[in-house]
Amino acid sequence: MVDFKVSIIIPHHNNFDILNECINSLKKISYPNTEIIIIDNNSTDDSINQIKNSYNDLIIKKSEKNLGYAGGCNLGASVSSGSYLLFLNNDTIHKTDFLNHLIDKITNNDSIACVQPKIKNYDNKDFFDYAGASGGFIDYLVFPFSRGRIFNTIEKDKGQYNNSIKVFWTSGTAFITKKEIFDKVGGFDESFFAHMEEIDYCWKCNLSGFECWVEPRSVIYHHGGKTLSYDSPKKTYFNHKNSIILLLSNYSLGLSLYLLPLRLFLEIISSLNDLLKLRLGHFIAHYISLISVLLNLFNIYKRRKNINKLRINDDKFIFDQNIILNESVVKKYFLFRNKTYNNY
Repeated sequence: MVDFKVSIIIPHHNNFDILNECINSLKKISYPNTEIIIIDNNSTDDSINQIKNSYNDLIIKKSEKNLGYAGGCNLGASVSSGSYLLFLNNDTIHKTDFLNHLIDKITNNDSIACVQPKIKNYDNKDFFDYAGASGGFIDYLVFPFSRGRIFNTIEKDKGQYNNSIKVFWTSGTAFITKKEIFDKVGGFDESFFAHMEEIDYCWKCNLSGFECWVEPRSVIYHHGGKTLSYDSPKKTYFNHKNSIILLLSNYSLGLSLYLLPLRLFLEIISSLNDLLKLRLGHFIAHYISLISVLLNLFNIYKRRKNINKLRINDDKFIFDQNIILNESVVKKYFLFRNKTYNNY
C-alpha cells in the first residue's frame, strides 16, 4: 500500500487535557505518513501554549477569532500539504490502526469522497457515540440520524453494524476526505459555524457524483459535548437553523418549497415539546433559528446558485441510492416507537 500523506486537522477551543489526550493517542497510530494541524479557535485559556511546550512537531495555527468547526477546518485545509484530509474532534482517542482502514477504503474506489470510522462513546465503550455512530443518514425533511443512534436512543455495539456501507453523511467527529474533492466543492460553509456542516459537505459530494461511506473496521472513541454541551440551547439553535437552510438550499427549488410547510409544522411541535419539558432556552432557540433563516435568505439564494453549479445528480437519483429516508424519522421514532436503526 502506498503511504499517502494525510493531514490531520483538529479545530480546538479551550481544554488542554482533552487535546493532549487526543494528540497522545495519534502519536501511537500505526499509519506512518501524517501531519497534525491544530487550529486554535481563539482559546481563552492557556491550552494552546501548553500544547506548544509539550510538542515540537505539530503545525499550530492560531485564529484571532473563533471560526467554529467549519471555519477552523477550512483554515486547517488551507495550510495542509496532504492529499487526504482527516477532520477530527479534539475530544477523541483512536485505535492504532484506525487510519489504515480509512485509507484502505477511500483509496479503493475513485468515486468515494468521504469515509468515517465507527464512533463509540468514550465513557461507555460498549455503546455507539451520539455523534455519528456507524454512519449517518437523513430523512426527507433533513432530520439526521445514524446507524446506531436515533434521536436520543443510543444502541449497544454488538457488531450488528460492522459492514461497510454507503451512507448519506460522515460525522464531523472524524472523517477522511480527498483534498482535491474538498477544494472542488468549496469546503465547509462557514456561515454554518458549527453543526450540520459535514452533512452539507457530504450532500454536495453526493450531488457532485461522489459517495460517502462508513468503515467500521476503523474505530475511535469520542467524549462528546466538551466544547458545546449537548444540553445547550445553542446546540438546538445551530442544529435547527442549519437543517432548515439545508432543506431550502440543497434540494431542487420545487422540492424545497413543497417540503417547507411540513418541516415548519414539525419545528413548532418540537418547540412545544421543549416547552412542556420546561426547557425554555431550547423553546426560544427554535424561534431564534427561524428568525435567523429569514435573515439568511440572500445567503440561501447564493448557496443555491453555488450548489447548482456542482449538481450532477438530481434529487431522484440521491433518493434512489437509499441514503435518504423517504418517510419521517420523527413519525417512525415518536409515533411508531421504532427506536433502533434496524427498524429503518
